[in-house]
Amino acid sequence: MKQIALQDYSVCIGNMWAELQNVVDFNSVSKCFVLVDSTTKEFCLPKFLELSRLKPDAIIEIPAGETFKTIDTCQHVWNELFLNQADRQALVINLGGGVVGDLGGFAASTYKRGIKFIQVPTTLLSQLDASIGGKVGVDFLGLKNALGVFKNPSAVFIFPGFYETLSDRQLKSGYAEALKHALIADKNMWEEIKGISDLRSIEWVEFLEKSLLIKKRIVENDPFEKGPRKALNFGHTIGHAIESIALDTDSALLHGEAVLLGMIAESFIASEKGILSKEELQDITDSLSRYVDFEFDIQNRDMIHNLIKGDKKNEGDRIMCTLLNSIGQYAINQEISLEEINRGLNYLEKQFNLKNA
Repeated sequence: MKQIALQDYSVCIGNMWAELQNVVDFNSVSKCFVLVDSTTKEFCLPKFLELSRLKPDAIIEIPAGETFKTIDTCQHVWNELFLNQADRQALVINLGGGVVGDLGGFAASTYKRGIKFIQVPTTLLSQLDASIGGKVGVDFLGLKNALGVFKNPSAVFIFPGFYETLSDRQLKSGYAEALKHALIADKNMWEEIKGISDLRSIEWVEFLEKSLLIKKRIVENDPFEKGPRKALNFGHTIGHAIESIALDTDSALLHGEAVLLGMIAESFIASEKGILSKEELQDITDSLSRYVDFEFDIQNRDMIHNLIKGDKKNEGDRIMCTLLNSIGQYAINQEISLEEINRGLNYLEKQFNLKNA
């Protein structure tokens, strides 16, 4: 087992079941609850209960999918906690992907002014994206993570064995997060991982540790996202908007898929601004495009514009973005215009031969 120590909790990677029991015992919890969605209840919960040997007081189930990452779903979780007489010494274990972790952490952080929670992310994306940083929340009015708080879990446990339950598409979506970490902070890692096509062959414990140490370094320098931590938003200004417009269609995108598109478009904008070289833009485009094997639609520019204008990273009417100075070096607080965003989207259309390109 690998362990990454943070200021007030640890991330355990690998065979972590004994340490999970130690954390539960150490916190002297009154009751233990496991939050799952309909997918992780079927595919991950049986293995979790077998290997952890925990006997939770209740299993709380929510529907699977980003469309259910809402206050209404939180109300269901709060109701279940009240019905099961959870007090302030209760513990919630969030077993699932990003939606379960974000929503479960938010529900626990606000229940009776806060009870403890443990994150057990089951997808590669949630393990890389949400294991470090203590950001929990829900979507609101079509805007991703518009309501939320900064609250660290008691611990995070990462078990790569859950990847057996993931499709190749989900694995690629998570891999996008590792590619992002390399692009913003580690050029050598970028060279090592940008061409890997057989993701099932990766030695995950070492891989996860290396990628998460990048995020640890950034988050510990800026826990409340006032400065350097904004680097982790690379690809998200445009990516979140593309993801949001696809939610209510037959072609919903996974988060990592949308971020892949966002990173390509935002790299083009950086190149147009003269802060990223044309050669590096081509390297980024060629490398990330290998993982874009899904359909997407970016024709509704008005909707994309409106979503970006409502992004929580903005400052007043100014659209703020993280761009790259070069591979491995980021530039935060970069103002971009709607016209530049359109040119970035046009670049995507040209790269992937979309209709009306």
